[in-house]
Amino acid sequence: MTDREAELERLVERARQHEAVADAFLAKSFTDRLVVVDLEASESLPRELVTLFTSHDCYGADEVYDWDGEDSSAGEFGDATRYQFVDQRTRGEHRSYVAE
Repeated sequence: MTDREAELERLVERARQHEAVADAFLAKSFTDRLVVVDLEASESLPRELVTLFTSHDCYGADEVYDWDGEDSSAGEFGDATRYQFVDQRTRGEHRSYVAE
């Protein structure tokens, strides 16, 4: 595990401690590492979590990928609302396998 992965794991653990958070974990897209946060259905994204993530260079996917719409980094997942934050420090470093 790299130092950055360890840092992000600690960040995810801190997010899990927040009462509004149902789950938090790391994931990978084709090229990026994501911090994913699921909130209870009745909860909105706490500002302190956004501040925590941005202080660790993780920004909302809508911002990073220039997606249109309000809260487009959020989506419904079962009874939860899922938010995705992109790790800017390692953005573009991950490669998924592509069959040719």
